[in-house]
Amino acid sequence: MKDLNVMQMRDSICKELENQQYAEGTIKTYLMIYNGLIRYMSDHQYTELNEKMCLDYVEYRTGYKKDGFYGKGNIKLNQVMKPLEVLLYYKEHGSVKYQIRSKLAPYHCPEQFQESYFLIQEEFEERHYAPATIKSNINQLRRYLVFLDEEDVDNYNDITANHLSKFLEKFKQCKPKYIATIVYVLRNYHTFLYSSGFTTENKSRYLPKIRMMRNAFIPYTWKREDVIKLLDIVDRADPKGKRDYAIFLIVIRLGLRVSDIRNMRLTNLLWKRKLIILEMAKTKKKIELPLLGDIGWAIIDYLQNGRPKSNCDRVFIRHRAPHGPVGENESFYRELHRYMTVAGITAPLDSHCGLHSLRNTLASNMLKAKTPLPIISETLGHRSIHTTSIYLKIDLDGLRMCALDPEEVFQA
Repeated sequence: MKDLNVMQMRDSICKELENQQYAEGTIKTYLMIYNGLIRYMSDHQYTELNEKMCLDYVEYRTGYKKDGFYGKGNIKLNQVMKPLEVLLYYKEHGSVKYQIRSKLAPYHCPEQFQESYFLIQEEFEERHYAPATIKSNINQLRRYLVFLDEEDVDNYNDITANHLSKFLEKFKQCKPKYIATIVYVLRNYHTFLYSSGFTTENKSRYLPKIRMMRNAFIPYTWKREDVIKLLDIVDRADPKGKRDYAIFLIVIRLGLRVSDIRNMRLTNLLWKRKLIILEMAKTKKKIELPLLGDIGWAIIDYLQNGRPKSNCDRVFIRHRAPHGPVGENESFYRELHRYMTVAGITAPLDSHCGLHSLRNTLASNMLKAKTPLPIISETLGHRSIHTTSIYLKIDLDGLRMCALDPEEVFQA
């Protein structure tokens, strides 16, 4: 009986959960699910642990029939499915790994497009695209390939301008910036198909040209009193509050991107020199920032009194087991808005108010202090001063000085 192997995996997993400092109640739940699974395998004479058998057990235990380990679930479902996901992963890889369950079913690329689908991913890697950029491109490409399959397109050369128009029509209610992103992905893909010999014609020429004005939007900035409210509302006696306070302070005072805060390692903090030195995730540029006194003490308070015990080398980590790096797509958006709600801070409905808006606020304050644009560009880690120039639009006082007096113009 291979359920003996399940017993061995059960013991190994629970031991690892203890090492990763999972709560005692969580480990007891895992044990309960695994013991129930072992009895279920014995009663139904299952001799092999696999996904189908685990899904049968989920239905037996909860009454819910699932097609796979994806999609949202209620508390009852999650209590059973999560331990089984961990068990199946352990069987495959021999380790315990925290994973967020996908909301969507596993993607199966239509057979006729598989070769280009995998090759273009290799192309993205060779172009050194950021992981988030690759993920965004692939997600849109998947939708397009499924659409082509539904349109009974069996050959790359059979794709027409009509197919492209019909696909883009699905997004007619979306914002221009989102549509421009989709057009970019399609142009990228069809150019790749042509240059790689999959098509005899570059179909990207059928795509519309969407002109997005550079710096067309005015960045949202915070009022000084709202920034003070935000920092005051954070519970600095709470371990997670210590983490959030330090993160907010770093963005407010230094303007670091959230990707750089996620990736910041203990070795990036040079305490004796009072510097933070790191390579920025977006631009790959090395940047040196002052480890200001208030930021330094906030980080020290977190490291000594708030940070869970962990071998992870990141400064800021998860506060739920396993205590490792925060997810690569974590933006701390929920945390920020939870504090905003408690503090009674409201943002305009047409503005996206995330941590980046606090970075915008730093730029605004530097402009008001008459800081030269090159220094602001260096502080924010921009590749080009042209990127920094977007913040000129939030320097209203400076813009007023540039305004023309109509009477003077007509008199001249």
